[in-house]
Amino acid sequence: MFDAGVLIKAVPVLIAAVIVGNWFLAEVKKRKLKGEPVYKAYFSLPGILIILIFMLPMFLKLIKG
Repeated sequence: MFDAGVLIKAVPVLIAAVIVGNWFLAEVKKRKLKGEPVYKAYFSLPGILIILIFMLPMFLKLIKG
């Protein structure tokens, strides 16, 4: 019923998501302290990574037809 292989594959993805999420949150906090708009955090490296990750399924669908 429970497949350990799925868990082994899911753990690294979840760890990466936590790392990128915390990195992005740190950028947001840094921008707030500087008094810059919050949307500028999306132009940082972690923000661009998050945008690309969310767009990945669309790109794959376009490529596969």
